[in-house]
Amino acid sequence: MDNAGQTPPTFTVGDALELCLRRLRSAGFDSAEAEAHALIEAATGLTRSEQLLRRERALSDEERANLAAMLQRRLLHEPLQHITGTAPFYGLELAVSSAVLVPRPETERLVELVLAELPPAAPTVLDVGTGSGAIALALKAERPDLEVWASDVSAAALPVAIENARLLDLEVRFRRSDLLADPEIAEVAARADAVVANLPYLPTSDAGSLPPEVEHDPPGALFAGTDGLEVAERLRAQAGRIMLPGAFLALELDERNAAAFAGRLTGWKSVRLESDLLGRQRFVLARR
Repeated sequence: MDNAGQTPPTFTVGDALELCLRRLRSAGFDSAEAEAHALIEAATGLTRSEQLLRRERALSDEERANLAAMLQRRLLHEPLQHITGTAPFYGLELAVSSAVLVPRPETERLVELVLAELPPAAPTVLDVGTGSGAIALALKAERPDLEVWASDVSAAALPVAIENARLLDLEVRFRRSDLLADPEIAEVAARADAVVANLPYLPTSDAGSLPPEVEHDPPGALFAGTDGLEVAERLRAQAGRIMLPGAFLALELDERNAAAFAGRLTGWKSVRLESDLLGRQRFVLARR
């Protein structure tokens, strides 16, 4: 029988969910259900609850094509956040792209540690290596009284952070700077109550052995020399010359090198290591 001219079969939200679940589970993704809903939302605009309530709703040809492309990208282990274009962080929804490191839930602990150390009266905070702006924006959202500055050496990353500040209506001032090298950023560091940084901290020997999703992050946001401390060491030297007595430095590092970095903070006061939620010592805090 000639099928020419027949209407193609309807492809519903329920069909999309079943397809995504089957493909993601077969590929070994641990969070297949959550990721399936996220992909469908990105393709159709339907929230998870709307997907469950409107399972019979048909996808348009464009939505179906977009979902197929997104699912294929995820099956190739491109980060889900790069595909959907967003990532949650400390209660905020951030725009992300391949130009920035995808914000990690572990970094929320760094925000908590900094908030606990800040004085009550309108402090100034500098976020070095801001990437998507995650730390700077989370701090400003929690403490609207803060004067927050943020810098990054990447010309591709800064527009992402600036757009996030605009979308969230949070006042953070951004500058391009190689750590504290920019004169305006150096001036801010010289009066800041806190300098916080989530810098590249992986040894270069890790290249090629990381999870496939991590390999999609910008290499310049991941690797820092043979011990992973090359960038943090440069910041330590600059901060030691610039920061005021009583100001504090807070860094996220790798559990393999955080203790070594803390040991190099000679001349700094109350140097301490803090752990993430899994008990790994990954945060270094010190007062000038």
